[in-house]
Amino acid sequence: QVQLVESGGGLVQAGGSLRLSCAASGTIFSINAMGWYRQAPGKQRELVAVISSVGSTSYADSAKGRFTISRDNAKNTVYLQMNSLKPDETAVYYCNLKQRPSVFGSEYTYWGQGTKVTVSS
Repeated sequence: QVQLVESGGGLVQAGGSLRLSCAASGTIFSINAMGWYRQAPGKQRELVAVISSVGSTSYADSAKGRFTISRDNAKNTVYLQMNSLKPDETAVYYCNLKQRPSVFGSEYTYWGQGTKVTVSS
């Protein structure tokens, strides 16, 4: 019913940049938030950044100042611009969508397939 398609992952040297994209398709409600999570080797999955349908953003402390999340509501697409990448940010990055049909409706969560980001030192 909902599909998230990611792109932009790859290999980059420390200090370099990458831009991830995630396009959502299917039934997308107006009340929603899209975000990026990552899971590094030996670590739990963590939130990197999230943006609501009205533009409110939140970042992990490690991402503040270097990463920027944005979205294009007309395209149902979310982006993550990652600058000054560090080797410990090597991980599988997952696109996430949380949405409600109404304020009092249940929240539903969807995940993308993940895209690998490798930061070499």
